[in-house]
Parts: sequence; C-alpha cells; structure tokens
Amino acid sequence: MLRFLCLLILTTAFANRATFDNYQVHRVVPENQEQLNILKDLEDDPNGLSFWVGPSRIQKAVDIMIPPHMLPRFNDILASINLKSEVYIGNVQHLIDTERPKVRPTVDFGWTDYYTLDEIYAWLDFLNETYPGVVTPIVGGESYEGRQIHGVKVSHRAGNPSVVLEGGIHAREWISPATVTYILNKLLTSQDPVMQDLVQSFDYYVFPVVNPDGYVYTHTTDRTWRKTRSLSNNLCYGADPNRNWDFHWKEAGASSSPCSDSYAGESPFSEIETRSLGRYLDDISDNLVGYLDFHSYSQLLMFPYGHTHEHVSNYDELLAVGLDAAAALALNNGTHYDVGSIYDAIYPASGGSIDWVRGVLDTPYTYVWELRDTGRYGFLLPASQIIDTAEETLNSAVVILQHAKGRLRGSKNNEVQDIARP
Repeated sequence: MLRFLCLLILTTAFANRATFDNYQVHRVVPENQEQLNILKDLEDDPNGLSFWVGPSRIQKAVDIMIPPHMLPRFNDILASINLKSEVYIGNVQHLIDTERPKVRPTVDFGWTDYYTLDEIYAWLDFLNETYPGVVTPIVGGESYEGRQIHGVKVSHRAGNPSVVLEGGIHAREWISPATVTYILNKLLTSQDPVMQDLVQSFDYYVFPVVNPDGYVYTHTTDRTWRKTRSLSNNLCYGADPNRNWDFHWKEAGASSSPCSDSYAGESPFSEIETRSLGRYLDDISDNLVGYLDFHSYSQLLMFPYGHTHEHVSNYDELLAVGLDAAAALALNNGTHYDVGSIYDAIYPASGGSIDWVRGVLDTPYTYVWELRDTGRYGFLLPASQIIDTAEETLNSAVVILQHAKGRLRGSKNNEVQDIARP
C-alpha cells in the first residue's frame, strides 16, 4: 500500500517530450471516390499528418491532426479536390495541457486523473493483497521492450464461465485503461445486488493495458502515439496492435506502410504483444463466453466483424443486446451511442482482437466500445469526464453480462459451446 501511495504522488520530469502547439484537428467528409482515394493515399504516406479517424468510405467523417507548418499544403490539397474541412480542435497542445487536473489527489486511486503504467500496476498489486483468494495476479504476455501485460483474475467460484476485459491496446486512448480499472474496482467493491450476482457468476480476466510500451511512450514522449514500439524500419516504429491479429489479417482497413498509424505489421502476430496475448487467450478459451474491449473515440458500441459486411452468426442477438446496452448507457447522462458491427458502424478494419476472439476462439459475446467523445476532445478527453464515462459504460456492460448469464442458465448443463455458436 505504501508503494502504491508513493507512486501516486511521484512526479517525474521527462526530456524531449513532443509538443503540439498550434497543431489542429480537421474533420473532412469525402463526397466522392476521388476525394476518398486522395485521403487514403495521405494516410499511407502521412508525412507528418496524423489520422485520428481514418478514411474508409464516402460520406464518413475523417479526423486529421495537422502540424502548423503543413496547414498551407494541406489546404492546397483539399482545394485541389474541392473538399472542405472543419476545424474540430484549434490547438492540440492546449487540450493536452488541460486534460489532467492541476492538483492530483494523493489519497486514493480515485479516477479523477489518468495514471501511468507503474501506478496502474501498483494498484493491481494492491488489489492482490487486499482481496486474497478472490484476486489473482496474471500475466497475459509481454511487450517488445520487455514489459509484462499485467492483469488480474477475479474469481469467487471454480468452474465459472469467463469474461475478458481488454484495455489500452491503442496507446493514446487513455480513457480505455481508466474505464477498465473503474469497472474492475466496481466488481470488487459494489454493494449493488445485480453487480454482486454478476461477480459471482463469472470469472473476470482483466487487462487494463495490453500495449504497455506504447502507453508508457504516451506519458513520457508523445501523447498522441497509437502503436506498439517495435522497430519497423529505420524511420518508423511500431505496428497497430489492433490490426495485427491472425484473422483475415490486412484484408480491410489496415495499411502496409510502416509509417501509418494503421500499419498491420510485417505479418499476422508479428508483434509480441498480440502474439503472446493470443496464446494466453487460447489457453483460457475453453470456458470463455465474453470479451469486452474498450477504445476511444466516437461513442459506438460494436461487435464483429470488421473485415466484412457479412453478418456474424448471432448478429441479430448481438444487435438487440447492444441496443439495450446503449439505452442503459444513456440513462445517466443522455450520452448517445450508435450500435452495429465494426464494419457497418465505424469502418472496415481487419486483424482486430475481438474479431480474432470471435472468429478463432468462437466466443459468442464479443463487444467493443468506442468511448467518449465524438471529436471535440478526441483522444484528449478531460480527466473530469472519467467517472461519468466509466459509470455509464458499466451500465451497458451489465446489460451484456446479464444477457450472457441468462443464456448460460438456459443452456443444457451450462455448456458454453451451446450458446449462440455456429
């Protein structure tokens, strides 16, 4: 506990931290195939641009962060193809500077600030010490730079069906680990009868940060970093760990360019993070019924698949449950989430973790949240919105878990393979 509290009050100065003064985020909406193709070419060879939401289809918004020195050239490109843009963020550095509270709480892990990897891991250790026999430390894999993908298993009864919570696969999406840790805390502390019943009904494997190198890099060097930190070539680092899984790899919505934020890697499972986590998930797959994955941003609740418009076998069930979950999410604050398959709701994207879990491990209840917001803050959601975001998201997760539990209860002898499987 002392180590945990010390970490919370520790402040460290980092040299060579990237700054984003006067960087802007523009939103453009391609209206024809030519405009879409130009945007895709820019994404593959970004040359300083950063696509926060990449180009996918006509009439689908694209968000691009632009350095100030590139604004004239960017505007010339847009003018040449008669494409207009809207400035969504006028100064990225201002949002970075105001993202976190000026005074950090020193008493508790209170979800009023974003925490470093060491602080999150120290809190997981604290849970292991506080809830012996219920919380068990687990390691889901390792990273390119030698860090562990550290997590915990929460179990009250042997033989329960299991659910995985995944956070932080994209490094800059800080609201994801914050939401995962908040839900984990509620699993252990909530006195609500519904929550207590769900805690008793499933084993939970919780990994707040499955891209630890990238997450550390966002805290020390570049707040907007997305990928892993493996060396791709002499110029560009990392691959997109949510395009690197060995299921319809690089078929849609993934790049072959090592400098692109959506670079799929040299081959399926080329990244040690995805490869080692995949092995771990395969080892626990016999009893795995749910996989809940958390990203930002766009306010979407989605399910497989991302590589194709063809529907997964239990599409109707996943859509109906997703709509109920989104309605529950909106109860707290009126936050609206759209619901659908990854391909339909956001864009084509192959090689993602939940598609692999559904397509390879045959896990019936796989969902991914794109958390707040819809672009005014983007990846730089203020810490003051953590608790509201996490609470409303938990409401939606409860709906999904209750449905899964009901289907389990209704299946013969609680056989996992009888539930919504092809």
